[in-house]
Amino acid sequence: MYGSTGPLAEENLCMKSSTGRWVSGDDFFDRERELKLLELRIRDGNHVLLTGQRRMGKTSVAQELGRRLEIAGWSFLFTDVEGATCPEDVVADIAEAVHPIRSIASRFAATMGRLVGGNVEEISASEFRVKIRAGLSGGWQRFGKELIQSCAEHDRPVLLVVDELPIFLMRMLRDEEGSRRVDEFLSWFRGIFQGFRGRSPVLLVSGSIGLVPLVLRLGIPDRINHLFPYRLGPWSREDSVECFERLAESGRLPINDGVADAVYEALGIGIPHHVQSYFAHLQDFVAMRNLDRVTIEHVGEVYRTELLGPAGQSDLAHYETRLRNALDGDSYRIALEILAETATQCVFTGRARRHLEHWYSPVIEEAPRHIGEALDVLIHDGYLEAGEDGHRFPFQLLKDWWLARFRDHHTPLADRVPEVNRRSP
Repeated sequence: MYGSTGPLAEENLCMKSSTGRWVSGDDFFDRERELKLLELRIRDGNHVLLTGQRRMGKTSVAQELGRRLEIAGWSFLFTDVEGATCPEDVVADIAEAVHPIRSIASRFAATMGRLVGGNVEEISASEFRVKIRAGLSGGWQRFGKELIQSCAEHDRPVLLVVDELPIFLMRMLRDEEGSRRVDEFLSWFRGIFQGFRGRSPVLLVSGSIGLVPLVLRLGIPDRINHLFPYRLGPWSREDSVECFERLAESGRLPINDGVADAVYEALGIGIPHHVQSYFAHLQDFVAMRNLDRVTIEHVGEVYRTELLGPAGQSDLAHYETRLRNALDGDSYRIALEILAETATQCVFTGRARRHLEHWYSPVIEEAPRHIGEALDVLIHDGYLEAGEDGHRFPFQLLKDWWLARFRDHHTPLADRVPEVNRRSP
């Protein structure tokens, strides 16, 4: 149930609370403006890179877009390649997504001959994937092209969503000759889909790690210039409050006036998953205490004891896990320093950046470059945002979580190297 920029549709009057899974249909809190723009781009044959910070609902938007296009006569293919370790896995994952569309699957299976064998209808999607994967050794580029060509020859337009592509690329990047292999894969991927400009299949790529910072770091930004970037932003205060109140109404959870606003104030930003999560924690809080309703005081207590407590750790630890996946060892180490400095000092200033460069230059080669890479990812993925006086956390809950971890274990950068640029702002 992610996102709205306008009035709620009638079908959204009753919604179920959902955390940790993508949603569609009646549980989707409609991002009508975003969906209309994305659908327009897709219908015009534009390949799309769907970006946005963590937990913003990118997968739900992609799934809802596909559902609506299916109603309009499209074929919708969705594959998550987070677990892929090599290009062969990606091709096999796409093949598994294709399997339910028999005409495409049969056409592709015929190109692989005896490598697949048998009637496509007689095997499951997972079995189909295993057979395809076994036949790809040494030929993933040729067979991958045949797979996409089979989609292009389908009698309906096709939307292919490839989710978590950046995680796959980062995993491959850590292997021997990783940079070359990432370049090779992205060049191949780009070449195939550029051949279908203005017609099906249309590609939508998304992921919880930024693809743009990755290709910039590798010096190959042109490998994704066929993708139209579309950034999914947070809910407004109005939308966050409306969603929370609708959840309370649907869940028969009485709330006092101002509770929904207090939830938004506590979070500091309208991240769909965390609005949902806050509601779920409040629902459990009143149920376990047999309370009649939620008050503003309960909002604060749940924030301190639940969201920042043991029950909320899995939600927040996800941010650190994704950050570790997005950066190499030295850049990740520096990113943690930046986040600790920002949480404890409330802002990461230009002076703090110079102190950080001075502090790490003796032990990390090209420290300024690593600092730049870390900041690019932290900004792109929504951990920090730039302001007039430096970088700050837009997400209050994440700031408070980081502060609780490091307030007693972080020495401010200015106290470590006080002689550096003391007169600079």
